[in-house]
Amino acid sequence: MFKTRMIGLFRLFRFELPFAAGVCVVLGELLALGELPTTTEIVLGFLSFFFISAAALILNDYFDVEIDRINAPERPLPAGLVTGQDVVLLSIAVTGLGFTTGYLISLEALLVVILVWAVGFLYNWRFKRAGFIGNLMVSFSVGMTFVFGGIATGRPFETIVWFFAVIVMLVDLGEEIAADAMDIEGDRQAGSRSLALVLGRENALKISGAIFLLVIVASILPFFLGWLELIYLFPILLMDAVILYSTSKLLDSRIVNRRIYIRWIYLSGLAAFLIFIIIRMLS
Repeated sequence: MFKTRMIGLFRLFRFELPFAAGVCVVLGELLALGELPTTTEIVLGFLSFFFISAAALILNDYFDVEIDRINAPERPLPAGLVTGQDVVLLSIAVTGLGFTTGYLISLEALLVVILVWAVGFLYNWRFKRAGFIGNLMVSFSVGMTFVFGGIATGRPFETIVWFFAVIVMLVDLGEEIAADAMDIEGDRQAGSRSLALVLGRENALKISGAIFLLVIVASILPFFLGWLELIYLFPILLMDAVILYSTSKLLDSRIVNRRIYIRWIYLSGLAAFLIFIIIRMLS
């Protein structure tokens, strides 16, 4: 019984997602510093968003238990591996760890951790199926991982960090809307108010395409304003070329499998980001 409960609690974490959030914070630290952060900065920065991301995912299982009974009965709560009380207590404990590690960085870091936790709670409680508002909340939380990296290293206003945070927010927002459009039947069954259901799939994809075009404009603008050196232009142009091509395919209703182009956009952004960091550390 104890072993079964421990396995259920362990599965609530969905470790790959909190791990990714923690890694994004560390990447934000690398961007802010242009060199390797200290061990303390890496550990505390990583753990803060690891725990906060995990808390949001744990709460997601609590609020979605009735839907999971139908769509994902193997999840720990509907499968009976854990109780609702177990889930709530684990969420409180993990949230406390996130707040503690944030506080150990700085008061500013703690405030950001609390803000991101609150957004995650509200998303799970009320806005997960609210369509565009829910999309905005997710993309905001993703972008804040990089901002937090700057805060964790004592450089909260580093231009490069905010530049990439905005780009990441916009890319994630476009991807969220496009992904909803690709999964319109699933959203209908879940009672979601996604843009694809409200406005139609093709109109939602047009909005997603407009956001991706905004990403291209936003990514080039800092070079014209003199905020970024031209040495960083190559990875940005590489990303923009893939985004432009993929967006044209997303808007082509004749293509059956358009989901792959969402992944192309994600991978191009990831590649550009990694090249950007390498240039930053070598320059």
